[in-house]
Amino acid sequence: MNTTQDFTTLLAAVRQIVVAEDTDRDAKLYAICALLEREVAYYDWVGFYLVDPVHARELVLGPFVGAPTEHTRIAFGQGICGQAADTEMTFVIQDVSQETNYLSCSPHVKSEIVVPIFKDGAVVGEIDIDSHALAPFSEADNVFLEQVAALVAALF
Repeated sequence: MNTTQDFTTLLAAVRQIVVAEDTDRDAKLYAICALLEREVAYYDWVGFYLVDPVHARELVLGPFVGAPTEHTRIAFGQGICGQAADTEMTFVIQDVSQETNYLSCSPHVKSEIVVPIFKDGAVVGEIDIDSHALAPFSEADNVFLEQVAALVAALF
């Protein structure tokens, strides 16, 4: 699934999760992870890294769905997640084996997309998605996930 129509439906579901009044931020972030991992076949690991409010320029693993990872803290600039936070840019890596700064979470991961989340002009977190497929991400994924990040920013 990666049609615009499918992503439009998913975006509406994410919006509903964000505006729900009965759950806290982490529960909402987890629900978004579960939704994306369940609905997009090539999203094999979906998680959020959050900027640590105590240690500047460090990301802390937040809610996620998928295999456990040893990367629970990542400095800005370290790995793809750290690069996305440091440069404030989305990173789409279609083949992680070609990256010298990639932090391997699993030998099954072949590609990754990382999208920063901004609040008041600053990075407050990011969406990180790993895929077990080579080069699955399209421009539609990029646009969709940046829209998800914009919606999620309201939770910060």
